[in-house]
Amino acid sequence: MLIRRLKFIGIVVALLLVLVGGSYLFAPQWLLQANSMREAMNAQLQKRSVQAGDTRWVYYEGGQGPTIVLLHGFAARKEVWLKVAPMLTAHFHVVIPDLPGWGESSRIPGASYNIDNQADRLNDFVQTLHLQHALIVGHSMGGAIAGVYAAEHPQDVAELALVDSFGLKFKENAFAKEALAGQDPFIFDDRAGFLRASALAFEHVPHVPGRFIDVFVKDNLRNRAFIENTFNELREHSQALSLQDRLDQLNMPVLGLWCHDDKIIDVSALDSLRNGLTHAPAISTSVLNGCNHMPQMEKPQEFSQVLTSFALAH
Repeated sequence: MLIRRLKFIGIVVALLLVLVGGSYLFAPQWLLQANSMREAMNAQLQKRSVQAGDTRWVYYEGGQGPTIVLLHGFAARKEVWLKVAPMLTAHFHVVIPDLPGWGESSRIPGASYNIDNQADRLNDFVQTLHLQHALIVGHSMGGAIAGVYAAEHPQDVAELALVDSFGLKFKENAFAKEALAGQDPFIFDDRAGFLRASALAFEHVPHVPGRFIDVFVKDNLRNRAFIENTFNELREHSQALSLQDRLDQLNMPVLGLWCHDDKIIDVSALDSLRNGLTHAPAISTSVLNGCNHMPQMEKPQEFSQVLTSFALAH
């Protein structure tokens, strides 16, 4: 009987190894999706969708308490928040959408997805889900969208957190020079290009198996026209300083959270933020070491501690 059970267990294990190995070779996107589902379940998040304005929004939602809305950056999606989500859903009601045009949310061919239009779409989302008086957190491009939305609808925002945010003045770096020259580092055609783009955003580039990189390359190629069009929209002066020009309209507590060695949005943007917030009743700033442009992924525990402290203080 024992031998039969061991044989059965051995057969099951062998089948699982074949299934996982076959999926990795021939359908690696399934494994990536399964891992995202696992991380979302661990964070007690459920995936939902809603029609708000011109967009079918797909988003994660979970946890109880004060509401926090997390907005991702350029060429990213809601999954970038899954490392910090378990530490936030323990204390907060957390909503994490794919921004319009990105991830699983819908996209209208030929429509503009610049900061101003995305802020308008964010208002549709907030009104539809009744998320008024939430803490709005925006990373990179999502920071500019969150900031412009907060400036235009201050009555609906309890607090604002800007993480390595786009839309501010900062000391010109190599990334800024390339962007002004029209070179988009977020497009790539192969594994080497993916690694170059990752090195621009991460202090320590995470190890990603080759077949998973192939999924990201295929996705980048499929969305190439949209990525390039949006990148060119954001290069416009009105967009590059979309948040800077509205800082004096922010009348809620504001947190600026940066990685010290950000290669994309230089940490000098934090000075521009502090100097421009003339009407914010409270200004908090925090600089993390050992990360580049993705603190929520490279320093999730420190990130969640800073955000939680800010949220509870107000």
